Amino acid sequence: MTRVALLTGAGISTDSGIADYRGPDGLWRRDPGARKLVTYAYYMADPEIRRRAWRMRLDGPVLRARPNAAHLAVAALDRTPGFAVRVLTQNVDGLHQLAGVPGRKVVELHGSARAVVCTGCGARSPMAAALERVAAGEDDPGCGACGGILKSATVMFGERLDPVVLDEAVAVAAACDVFLAVGSSLRVQPAASLVRVAAEHGARLVVVNAEPTPYDALADEVVREPIGTALPALLGRL
Repeated sequence: MTRVALLTGAGISTDSGIADYRGPDGLWRRDPGARKLVTYAYYMADPEIRRRAWRMRLDGPVLRARPNAAHLAVAALDRTPGFAVRVLTQNVDGLHQLAGVPGRKVVELHGSARAVVCTGCGARSPMAAALERVAAGEDDPGCGACGGILKSATVMFGERLDPVVLDEAVAVAAACDVFLAVGSSLRVQPAASLVRVAAEHGARLVVVNAEPTPYDALADEVVREPIGTALPALLGRL
């Protein structure tokens, strides 16, 4: 059994219409103020920031996006006899699961944009339901259970990754035979450090990204080709 781990970043989802916020033409560079909408301290302190964030979620592409060829190739590998696949994703779009990878095999390092969580009582509910309320006229919907502030179930700037989730990701990286870093700048920690964990435990390392990353020198193979065609071909060769 070949154990394959994939660390996926924003680049794997651009073909699905979800922008890479940190890229050369990303939202954070075009509108630095937009970062406040996903920064915990600003979000909790300013109702206007929350209203803008809800409008961004309502108008955004995430819930409308569909898996592309790269996501489908990962799901196909998971169904292939002889392979044990785990996905460690920095993305919050849920597209790996929509492509067919069982949720128990996907570690969402930065949470999920398909759910909301109450910052008061911790209640969790579907994002779609909250957005229905926004579309109906609630510009800053509160928790139905306690009235607390709702936020997307993602890790905002200023929040720490769930240590249980991170520990699971480290264990997957340490145990795999092949580790593919796909569509990630590998500059966001601690997620990027999973590459070194895999390499130090003897995994074959492949980096698939349009731009150079800090971990290219560790890689057995570096691929600069478009992910939508390169990743299916790579996985087909495993």
